[in-house]
Amino acid sequence: MNIHHLTVGVLQTNCFLLIDPASQEAWLIDPGGDPSAILSLLQSQQARLTRIINTHAHFDHILAIPDVQEQTGALFYLHRDDLPLLDYAPQAVEAWLGWTWGPPPQVDEYLKHGDTLSLGNTCLEVRHVPGHSPGSVIFVDHDGHRAWVGDAVFKEGIGRTDLPGGNHAQLLQAIRQHILTLPDDYVLYPGHGPFTTVGHERRHNPFLNPDLWVG
Repeated sequence: MNIHHLTVGVLQTNCFLLIDPASQEAWLIDPGGDPSAILSLLQSQQARLTRIINTHAHFDHILAIPDVQEQTGALFYLHRDDLPLLDYAPQAVEAWLGWTWGPPPQVDEYLKHGDTLSLGNTCLEVRHVPGHSPGSVIFVDHDGHRAWVGDAVFKEGIGRTDLPGGNHAQLLQAIRQHILTLPDDYVLYPGHGPFTTVGHERRHNPFLNPDLWVG
C-alpha cells in the first residue's frame, strides 16, 4: 500500500491517502480541508477514490468531504456515535471560523469496533476509542505495524476532552486498552502534529506514564 500525507485546513489536520498499487483503488482518512489539493493528488497518482473513512466528525476532519465526494462519488464511513457532532458541524464552523458551511455529508456506512476494512492486500482493524468524541475510532494496520489514531493521542499528548461529547477518564481508559496494547514499534499517525510510536508514548507521554507525574 502506498501512503500519501497531506496537512490540510486552517487547523493543520493530518490527512492520508491510501492507494493499493495493484488496482489504484484509494481511500482517504480525515479530509479536513483543501479539497483541491486532495483532488490534485488523486489525479497525479491516477488513483480511484472509493471510500472516505473518518476517525471522527469534528469539523476540522470533515470539511473537504462534500467537495471530494462531488468529484469522486466516494462513500463516507463514520462511527454512528459521532452523528450528533456531524450534524452540529455547520454551527461549529460558524462559531470557530466565521464561515457558512453545510449541509454536512451523509454517512453511507457506519464503522463498528472490530470491523476489518480491506484495501487490496491491506487490512485495517477498526477500534473504537471514545473520549475525544463519542465515536472516535482508530485504524490499525497490523501487517504494516502502524495505526491512524485521529485525535485520541498525539506525540506526548492526548486529544482535548472539553468539547461536547468529550470524556477525559474514558479517553485515558480507551487509549490504554486499544492503543497501548499495540507493540512498541507501531507507528502512530495522529490527527495533528508529528508522527510518533506506541513505545515513545508509553515512555514519554505524561498523560499515560505515571512515572512522569509530578506531585
